[in-house]
Amino acid sequence: MTAHVIADDAEALAVAASLAGEFRAGASARDAERRLPREELDRLSASGLLAATVPAEHGGADVSDSTLAEIFRLLASADASLSQIPQSHFVYVNVIRRHGTDEQRKFFFAELLAGRRFGNAQSEAGTKHVQDIRTRLHPGPAGSYVLDGVKHYSTGALFADWIPVLARAEDDKLHVAYVPSNAPGLTVIDDWDGLGQRTTASGTVRLEGVEVPADRVLPHHLTFEGPQLHGAVAQLLHAAIDAGIAGGALAEAAEFVRTKSRPWFESGVESAAEDPLLIQRFGELAIQVRASEALLREAARAVEAARADLTDDSAAEASIAVAAAKVSAAQAAVEVASALFEVSGTRSALNSLNLHRHWRDARTHTLHDPTRWKIQHIGRYVLNGTRPPRHGLL
Repeated sequence: MTAHVIADDAEALAVAASLAGEFRAGASARDAERRLPREELDRLSASGLLAATVPAEHGGADVSDSTLAEIFRLLASADASLSQIPQSHFVYVNVIRRHGTDEQRKFFFAELLAGRRFGNAQSEAGTKHVQDIRTRLHPGPAGSYVLDGVKHYSTGALFADWIPVLARAEDDKLHVAYVPSNAPGLTVIDDWDGLGQRTTASGTVRLEGVEVPADRVLPHHLTFEGPQLHGAVAQLLHAAIDAGIAGGALAEAAEFVRTKSRPWFESGVESAAEDPLLIQRFGELAIQVRASEALLREAARAVEAARADLTDDSAAEASIAVAAAKVSAAQAAVEVASALFEVSGTRSALNSLNLHRHWRDARTHTLHDPTRWKIQHIGRYVLNGTRPPRHGLL
C-alpha cells in the first residue's frame, strides 16, 4: 500500500473532515448489516491520517494532541465504530515514540508512513481484573521470544498489519510485542457480538507459540516508572469518540425533527421545529454537547502543556483534565443519544431507521472504563491534592 503523507495539522483536519463526510453516508447500513469497514479503513490508511503523529524527523506531520483529538471527534460524529478502530493504533505509536530504539522507530515509522495499521491485543477475559495480564513472553532461540495467550476485545486486530500484544516476561514485567498479523500461531477470530460498535470486529486473538524477534519487543513497564502521558492520550481519544457520538446524535435528531417529525397537536405550531418545548430541549442538549467539546479541547491543551514540560505535577494536571473531559463526554453521549427518541417522536423508534445505533454505540463505548473512578480521582485531586495513579487509564 502507498499512502499520502500529511503535511501539517491543517491538512490533517481537512482530510479528517472530508473522510467523515464520506463515512457518514454509509454508517447506518454498515451497522445494520454488520458490514465490516475494510474499504473505509483502506481509505483512512491511504489518506495518511494514521501516520499523522509520526515525528517530523522521521517524515511525519507530528500533529498536536488537539488536532488528534479533533480527528477522532470528527470521525466518531460520522461512524463511532470506524473511529474506535484506530484508537489503539495511536496508543501503540506512542509506545514506540517513547520506548523504541532508533532502529525500531526508523522501521515502524516507515511502516506507518506507508499506510500500515496497528491493531491491539491487550485485554483478557476471565482474569482477576483488567490489569491482570496472563499472556506470556517466554525466552526463545537466539534471544527471541515466544508468545502464548488469549486476548479479547481486540479492536482493530482483524484489519491490522501489525498487532501489538501486551504480555509479561519471565520477570513479570509488562512488554509490548509487535506481531505481524500473518505470523504463524496467531489467529484473529471475528466473534464480537456487542450490541453497539458492531463493526469494530473487537473479537478474540489467540497466540500459540508465536515467535517474536527481540527487536519487535518494547519495555512497556518503563512507561509507568515516571511522569507519563500514555494514559492521558489514550483516554483523550476515548473522550473524543464519546463527544463525537454526542454531536452526531444531536445533528441527526435535529435533521429528523426538521424534516420528518410532526408537531404535537397542543403546540399550535405548523412544524415540530417550531415547538417551544422541543426548542427548549434541543437547547439543553446542545449545551451538553458544547460542554463536552470544550472540555475535550481544554484536556488536549493540558496534555500539550505537559508534553512541553513533563513533571509529576504537569502529568497530573493533564490526567485530571482528560478525566473531566471523559466524564462529560460519556454522559453527553448516552443522554443525547437517548434523548434523540424523546425529541423525534414515535417514528424514530422504527428499527428500519436504525437511529438507535447512536445509543448502542454510546452505551457500548462508555463501558471501556468506569467514569465513577475518574470522578473519584478528580475529587481526591481537588480536595487533597492527591495525584492520580500511573496505571495508564487516566
